[in-house]
Amino acid sequence: MNELYDYDVIVVGGGHAGCEAALVAARLGFSTLLVTMKIDMIAQMSCNPAMGGQAKGQLIREIDALGGEIGFTSDQAAIQYRLLNRSKGPAVWSSRAQCDRATYRMTMQESLRKQKGLAIIEGNVTGVIIDKGRAGGVVLDGGAKITSKVVILAGGTFLDGLIHIGTKTIPAGRAGEPACLGLSDDLKRYGFEVGRLKTGTPPRLDGRTVDYSKMQIQRGDENPRPFSLRTEEVNLDQLPCHLTYTNLKTHQVLRDNLDKSALYSGRIKGVGPRYCPSVEDKVVKFPDRERHQLFLEPEGRDTDELYLNGFSSSLPEEVQYEALHTISGLEEATITQFGYAIEYDFFPPWQIKPTMETKAVENLYFAGQINGTSGYEEAAAQGLLAGINAALKLKRESPLILERSRAYIGVLIDDLVTKDIREPYRMFTSRAEWRLLLREDNVEERLLQIGHGLGLIPQPLWEDYKGRETDLKEQLKKTKNITVDCDDYPKLKELKKSGGKIRLHNAIKIPGMQLSDFSAIAEVSSIDPRIAENIEIEIKYGGYIERQRQEVGRFAKMESMVIPEDFDYGGLNGFKKEAIEKLQKFRPASLGQASRVSGVSSGDLAVLMVHLRRHHARNPDRDKVFLTK
Repeated sequence: MNELYDYDVIVVGGGHAGCEAALVAARLGFSTLLVTMKIDMIAQMSCNPAMGGQAKGQLIREIDALGGEIGFTSDQAAIQYRLLNRSKGPAVWSSRAQCDRATYRMTMQESLRKQKGLAIIEGNVTGVIIDKGRAGGVVLDGGAKITSKVVILAGGTFLDGLIHIGTKTIPAGRAGEPACLGLSDDLKRYGFEVGRLKTGTPPRLDGRTVDYSKMQIQRGDENPRPFSLRTEEVNLDQLPCHLTYTNLKTHQVLRDNLDKSALYSGRIKGVGPRYCPSVEDKVVKFPDRERHQLFLEPEGRDTDELYLNGFSSSLPEEVQYEALHTISGLEEATITQFGYAIEYDFFPPWQIKPTMETKAVENLYFAGQINGTSGYEEAAAQGLLAGINAALKLKRESPLILERSRAYIGVLIDDLVTKDIREPYRMFTSRAEWRLLLREDNVEERLLQIGHGLGLIPQPLWEDYKGRETDLKEQLKKTKNITVDCDDYPKLKELKKSGGKIRLHNAIKIPGMQLSDFSAIAEVSSIDPRIAENIEIEIKYGGYIERQRQEVGRFAKMESMVIPEDFDYGGLNGFKKEAIEKLQKFRPASLGQASRVSGVSSGDLAVLMVHLRRHHARNPDRDKVFLTK
């Protein structure tokens, strides 16, 4: 069948990046086709059955504020919520939800099915239709062609995917599903550089064969908060997780069988994730550690299957069993699915623009693990941005590019396009210079206006936020006018070491004091619980927040100095050879981005600024070097 169909947008891949890209493109009014290998496996949580975590919780909330779906779907599937890093400052607080794997998949599929303007078909895409440097559709296995104005590739681990279990290798995108063959080779013909990465997954266990009495129980938070603004309340019976550890016997079994590991026998060529190593990798790299923690996470409410977080492995099945049975509580455990490693192709992301569009081919966008990232949340963020920017380009409107100081999504995309990614990239709070400005509690303040302006946030949610924003400002003013007597608050009297009166605003600033300590005051007890945390953070950390805002302001000029896409570095004087090579390769979009490219010094930046000013003077009508924010 070689019949041609025509869509505005074609999205290839039904993982977390593909789902967000397809939904947002359709929501913005464009006819969209999602092509996936298996429709019933769309939105499968291929690895752990959880969403969020360090910096990833922030990503989910940001996606939600921009009109994405992952947060709402996670709330519908949640079986346990936890706020991580609560003992530390609010800059690193991160939400995490254990999810029912099947419920998540079915809920997201339902959202896709109900979306007007979105069609879904099964198929293996083997090529992209490219004419005169512009993408115009896809080619399916067998030769059928489907045309479009834009193509978004979000193939996950399926591009030439290869599963490893001991000495066995199986071409696959994940367990039980075929690999996507041919697409990588097709793109190579157009000059794209292709790399190889590796990731893995641990065995799944039959919970009925586990002795929980030998493990530590880990319960969810008493008052959990949802990811999505669309989730009105969380009211669920939370399921517990359990914690156990490897031991010296476990480590000996692993060491004795390293020659059988696909990772250490040389059969795996791809680079693995630094921050989520296999269990055999942990034993080799940390030989002095007597134990490593393992979390047993429920796969869902209606299944006994457990995910053994921390025990990712490419060892043979019999070795996985032997090592597993040395662990406290798992001596009789049954494995329902063995762990495995998977290799797959990726395209180093220096080849994309901050809009997610590729530099080599116009109207072709990459999103997700194809860009070298790991994690559901990172993939979803890229899919959302790719879908939004594809739609904006079709509307002939300016693209959405988020600054590093405005969103973790901005940090993610900026890192991808300015760093030479050669291992799976994972988001952490430490990657953000101004993470105190990028907290979970102020996501709406940072991004909701953008989502509303795009037409992706419904008017009622926007009006609800505006009401809370007004309330927040008023309540902050009140705290400066309310006076409290230290003698009435034993905790305050003890901390202050003296009596007298004090403004509520200043009392909350005192270490150890919280807004809730003054709940007896009528004005405090009437505060909307949804803004109480914002008030306390703004008061306690106000000085630090203002300092970071000033730092952002100092960097704003560099970030706003745009470098034209066709800027010629080759004929310029004053640069080191390495700087010219890196600038020509990465083609940063601004002077700020250029400053983050490895190999470009402060001296090179000074020279570049001079050349940009000259270029602008010669081309005042063609280029706008300085953007007005």
